[in-house]
Amino acid sequence: MRTTPTTPTAVRRGPAAQRGPLRRTLLALVSALSLAAAGASAAEASAPAPPTGWTQVFVDDFNGSAGTGVNTSNWQYATGTSYPGGPANWGTGEVETMTSSTNNVSLDGNGNLRITPLRDSAGNWTSGRIETNRTDFQPPSGGKLRVEARIQMPNVTGTAAEGYWPAFWMLGAPYRGNYQNWPSVGELDIMENVQGLNRVWATMHCGTNPGGPCNETTGIGNYTACPNTTCQSGFHTYTMEWDRSVSPEAIRFSVDGTNFHTVTANQVDATTWANATNHGFFIILNVAMGGAFPDAFGGGLDSATQPGHPMVVDYVQVLSASGSGTTPPPTGTRDAYSAIQAESYNSQSGVNTESTSDTGGGQNIGSLANGDWALYQNVNFGSTAATQFVARVASGASSGVSGLVEVRLDSRTATPVGSFAVGNTGGWQSWRTIPANISGVTGTHDVYLTFTSGQSQEFVNVNWFNFGR
Repeated sequence: MRTTPTTPTAVRRGPAAQRGPLRRTLLALVSALSLAAAGASAAEASAPAPPTGWTQVFVDDFNGSAGTGVNTSNWQYATGTSYPGGPANWGTGEVETMTSSTNNVSLDGNGNLRITPLRDSAGNWTSGRIETNRTDFQPPSGGKLRVEARIQMPNVTGTAAEGYWPAFWMLGAPYRGNYQNWPSVGELDIMENVQGLNRVWATMHCGTNPGGPCNETTGIGNYTACPNTTCQSGFHTYTMEWDRSVSPEAIRFSVDGTNFHTVTANQVDATTWANATNHGFFIILNVAMGGAFPDAFGGGLDSATQPGHPMVVDYVQVLSASGSGTTPPPTGTRDAYSAIQAESYNSQSGVNTESTSDTGGGQNIGSLANGDWALYQNVNFGSTAATQFVARVASGASSGVSGLVEVRLDSRTATPVGSFAVGNTGGWQSWRTIPANISGVTGTHDVYLTFTSGQSQEFVNVNWFNFGR
């Protein structure tokens, strides 16, 4: 599906009048005949090795001879202007015909895939869309799934970019062969871009269309600028991490390690979430031309649009993590409004980790007593102030033993911005979610959880925490 923002923060996917699921036209990898048009930096030799605790379950580095097609053991081509029996123009109003021609989808011989839109002398557009053969990508119970790709968007901007719509996304497995059950089966847009803008959009689609709990055809989305270099002038790594180790379950989107959008299960009703996520997904890469999303920005295709600018894909990989391990600290910023696993601290004093029996499994921090602390770096609160703090805690403290869980910013000796008191909850694995008000916080900060008590005994365990507005 696609996005058609009508405001800077709205992401609208397809023409409201169309029922069409596939508001996206993807799966395309690229043409070796358009190497000069790319202007991209060199591909990396291979996808990065999985971090500790993660297992690689799929990878394609797109190594192969220049001018050859994709590995059909991994990918299948989606061709034409729709799925068989599916909505016309892939449900989005885009105008290109998708092909399996190496003019549109090919390896470049340097470890890249190129999906290149072309226009013939009669004004007809062709492009490419590829999808994984596998449809079983989902996290294990209590675990995580990470889907990422290193991509340079088509290197074209301004009027020459009007109508360009590159994307890297996923559809729920029940869509394949049905083509009429979108958006209930779920769609996860990891990277979308239009008009050559220096923006990456990420969106989850679910529920019913139009409207419904997921605000279709807009979906639940957000966007950000690409860091350091523009989306068009360099490669960036676009990542979706689907986390079943936390409660509520979360799907996080990031660019170059910086989380900019998170969707959690409690944002919709349980049935909508289950229908959208209780199954596998397949991955799509494509470059569409025209359609509702570009049109929303006043672009659309016209005579000024330049053909031949490919989306360049260095690699696609999928990683999986079981639900029993410790969550390492992230390399980029943390989203203040999604669950931060307590054991993912950057530094600590007096803190132990242990397996938890709480929903989602994983680990919690424990043995927390007066003077102990844990540090969580680079927590991004955004420009609208956070006013609440929520933590998942348990306590088997002796009678008369209690203490404060405090939030401090940038220094463990700073005045707390908020706190709550906790005593015995019925046991060290008897979990409760406790909210507290905090003074308004914006921007990015190092967050310290500090633990203060008038007694020396340990008084609390913490599984996760987050903030709210």
